[in-house]
Amino acid sequence: MSLRPAADRPAAGRPRARAARALLTAFLLVSLVDLLGVLVPVEGAHLVAKPLLMPLLAGYAVARRAPRLLVAALCFGWGGDLLLLADDDLAFLVGMASFAAGHVCYLLLFGRRPVSRAAGAGYAVVLALFLAALFGDLPTGLRAPMAGYGLLLAAMAWRSGALGPYAAAGGALFLLSDGLIAVGVAGWTPPPAHDFLVMLTYLAAQFLLVTGALRTPRGSSAVRPAYGEGRTSI
Repeated sequence: MSLRPAADRPAAGRPRARAARALLTAFLLVSLVDLLGVLVPVEGAHLVAKPLLMPLLAGYAVARRAPRLLVAALCFGWGGDLLLLADDDLAFLVGMASFAAGHVCYLLLFGRRPVSRAAGAGYAVVLALFLAALFGDLPTGLRAPMAGYGLLLAAMAWRSGALGPYAAAGGALFLLSDGLIAVGVAGWTPPPAHDFLVMLTYLAAQFLLVTGALRTPRGSSAVRPAYGEGRTSI
């Protein structure tokens, strides 16, 4: 029980709210720089902007008193981001493992709340068809890891509906983003603006997952705040 007068409590939360707004604004601006740098392209813009994205989004989540599992998922995403900047098979595998760890964090975050079985069946069919079409064109050493990663990613995308429509959209976009990456790995002809689409869907996915988690009512069985008892509003 707090001993502070009730009138003082909103004022105490203002610095955190201002920090959250600043971090969110910075994330959106750096995202714009990164996307324009990939689309135009601007030499070096992606290399500078991409490593800043997940730390800014994680900082925003912390300022909003997000669950630790959400922040951990974003940190593992940051590790994957850094490793995928290197054009190397080993770095790709380790980066994929980092993203996989992030998906495990998301799955734990979603808890045991019920989700649509029809959506789960849909994700299973899409994944099976995609892997069947892609598998023979993947490098031999990446086939098993990418298939296992695909299963984990599809499970995360399906279970993301536990946190509502924003998170569900984020899970679906994450699957789409990594599917676009897989198309490039398999040597298929990529769609126009391939790298731009990968980053656009990825950034939207992570932001929507964060939004879904933060919008889940406090005390929900799926999400419990871990950085304080209250939440600030933006």
